[in-house]
Amino acid sequence: MTAAQADLQAEFLEMPEGLRLDRPEVADGAALWRIAKDSRTLDLNSSYSYLLWCRDFAGTSVVARDTAGEPVGFVTGYVRPEQPHTLLVWQVAVDAAYRGRGLAAALLDGLTAQVAQNHALTSVETTITPGNTASERLFTSYAERHRTTVEREVLFDTEHFPDGPHAPEVLYRIGPLAFHPSRSPG
Repeated sequence: MTAAQADLQAEFLEMPEGLRLDRPEVADGAALWRIAKDSRTLDLNSSYSYLLWCRDFAGTSVVARDTAGEPVGFVTGYVRPEQPHTLLVWQVAVDAAYRGRGLAAALLDGLTAQVAQNHALTSVETTITPGNTASERLFTSYAERHRTTVEREVLFDTEHFPDGPHAPEVLYRIGPLAFHPSRSPG
């Protein structure tokens, strides 16, 4: 485990037993695509996009690895170019065998702690389709753990989607967030 991985692991001590947080690598792209596909709730992107995500946005994304080092969950995100204090969470997915253990919350907390080490992070955004109660609970409980508020508004309505019927995407804006500067090693 590298020093960066140890720092990331230490930021959130509630990881389910036997799992660890890590930075995604290009070789993880296929597993992330499979986990997203198997979720049956996420909009599945092309396999190519997961490869690019693991290459270009690895610093603002995180994977959970099992004892064999295989990805079993992930959160992808990016810092918004026009709002550099905001992390946009793109997708959160956990392999079916690992659901119900608090892994998605651990991943989200670990990712925001990681991103806050390099960015003055004050808010998290995501979009959720109405009726996705698992995601609604995940982000609402995140706001509660971080003692902050959630604002909701429709970001993309049904008519914005050119490829057929799609539920609206509701923007969840969580903040303000306050992260303490990380301790220096040693």
